[in-house]
Amino acid sequence: MQRTSFSSFKCPAARALESVGDWWSILILRDALQGLRRFDEFQKNLGVAPNILTRRLKHLTDEGLFERRLYNERPPRYEYVLTDKGKDFFPVLMALFTWGNRHLPAEEVAMRLVDANTGEDRDPLLIDRVTGHAFQPEDTMLVPGPAADDTVHERIAQMKAWFLGFDA
Repeated sequence: MQRTSFSSFKCPAARALESVGDWWSILILRDALQGLRRFDEFQKNLGVAPNILTRRLKHLTDEGLFERRLYNERPPRYEYVLTDKGKDFFPVLMALFTWGNRHLPAEEVAMRLVDANTGEDRDPLLIDRVTGHAFQPEDTMLVPGPAADDTVHERIAQMKAWFLGFDA
């Protein structure tokens, strides 16, 4: 089955999914954020087929989330080092992790997030950098950005009308 490309979509969430939109890519990034860098480390930890891992690492590198660096010349072996773009995926991963644990029965929680220095549990929350307030769906809206075309303006007007409870 041919996958739909989101590269031409105006929505930043859709465009982000173009970079990391499958579960293997997200799990590879999870492992990289925990310090894994080499093909064999990813394969051993994930149990993913080599051909799938090769494609995902190439895609993540092409998308700018990894930089491929030679660490052994004979035979040639590469490691995959997170770029700033790759490191910026950390809060997304923490949100997924937190959401996943929140919706599991307590007896099924196999991993927890803790502070590396104190061992205290962590409970991530999305906070607005300017106001210091938590984001909630009820108090957050989309507005057109500088690249918005007529379609984006119309779609946002429709969402705003729905949010405010009237027809556009």
